Amino acid sequence: MRRPEPFTRRLIAAFLLGVASVLAFAPFALFPLIGVTLAGLYALLSRVADDPQRIRNGALIGWSFGFGLFLAGVSWLYVSLSVFGEMPAIVAALATVLFCALMAIYPALVSALFLRFSPTSAWQRGLFFAALWTLAEWLRGWLFTGFPWLSVGYSQSVISPLAGWAPVLGVFGVSLATVFVAALIAEAFRGTRAVRITTGLLVAVLLVVGGVLRERAWTTPQGEPISVALLQGDVAQDLKWRPEKFNESLRNYYQLALENPAQLTVLPETALPAFIDLVPHEYLDELKKLAERRQGDLLFGTVVGDRQQYMNGAVSLGHSPSQRYSKAHLVPFGEFVPPGFHWFLAMAKIPMSEFTAGAIPQPPLNLVGQKVAVNICYEDAFGEEIVRAVPDATLLVNLSNVAWFGDSLAPAQHLQIARMRALETGRMMLRATNTGMTAIIGAHGELQSVLPSFTRAALRGEVRAYSGVTPYVRWGNTPVIAFAALVLVFIGWRKIRA
Repeated sequence: MRRPEPFTRRLIAAFLLGVASVLAFAPFALFPLIGVTLAGLYALLSRVADDPQRIRNGALIGWSFGFGLFLAGVSWLYVSLSVFGEMPAIVAALATVLFCALMAIYPALVSALFLRFSPTSAWQRGLFFAALWTLAEWLRGWLFTGFPWLSVGYSQSVISPLAGWAPVLGVFGVSLATVFVAALIAEAFRGTRAVRITTGLLVAVLLVVGGVLRERAWTTPQGEPISVALLQGDVAQDLKWRPEKFNESLRNYYQLALENPAQLTVLPETALPAFIDLVPHEYLDELKKLAERRQGDLLFGTVVGDRQQYMNGAVSLGHSPSQRYSKAHLVPFGEFVPPGFHWFLAMAKIPMSEFTAGAIPQPPLNLVGQKVAVNICYEDAFGEEIVRAVPDATLLVNLSNVAWFGDSLAPAQHLQIARMRALETGRMMLRATNTGMTAIIGAHGELQSVLPSFTRAALRGEVRAYSGVTPYVRWGNTPVIAFAALVLVFIGWRKIRA
């Protein structure tokens, strides 16, 4: 059997490195592995640095890495489209592959630009590569409404010492530090003794400073603990919106709330799967009475608005006046249809797929004496949007329904993202989900308790409100993006002038 050509072998190696990178993220959480895989990508790019077609070859290597990363890491997209969206399997597979191929363009651009403008100094090359990668992740996080999933920084939450950079520079700052460390490791393996000493010192500084920052308490608890009950109804996605199952869903959540009294009770996204006006008033009155017994409040997900303009919302009942939050950052295809793509959605059976976005900003809800910043499902993937409600907010609450993705990597990845939001803001995060992973997350990103997935249960505990601000709350992504952009401008300008 004839062996593949050397460049083909490099493309295969890049693809496999991308696939292996997924193991650095939840649920596997082998966080040091991302340093190995990115160092491997860096080494592959270095081997084609002298090729006449280095820019083209670098783009192909970067694309292969990205395609492997996304194909393995967001394979749950196929589950959503095929199993629950009832899209034909071949169409769902093609859509998933096409989406991953498009996402792989970002690392392809990083690799091409790296080989076009790469400086001669080892540590500058590493910093340049890290800055390019960080800017690409940031761009991916907002272009076409954004898809920040699998940003490198998430792999480091919460055990890695590099996670200490999160309250200062956010997840993209953690990405910058992580990719820089990986590039320095690759440079050390192929460099002189002086290069190894320099790169080793830089790696040590990044790790030690990150570790010191990790121990810093940026915010402080205030007031007395409050009791919470996060309800996980475990309603199968293919049954959730069926009219004949509506009353059963209402009974399940009422029973869970009755059996698990707390000052703050939280139900998942669209736990009451109907327009709020169609939910029986008697049922809402009973929920309100349950909350008032503890001088508390109950928060649940439902649909607000009318048939012409409706929103994915959260509504509170109880001792405090009733309040609402409407989801502002909608998911393309799942909650709104991009122009020109109605034909695509016609092949899938996705109910309530034409939501209207809520207002920006929306104030925190005043519940159980706390200011609660509510976000719904996918919204907690956008750190700079979450901090809009802080420092006013003393507690973060996420209502999610990831039943769309079945027993896949998505629920654990989503929980990891939520832990990064807690770390960035110095606030506790409560997650009430339909099928998992319902969790209480501490203000340092630590997982205090979590329910098993696909179980009908309530997660009870006590939580604290927090006050104060982290540097990330104060400045958002601006410092790390400005720094990365300056690195690119400086090195690019020197390369052009050389």
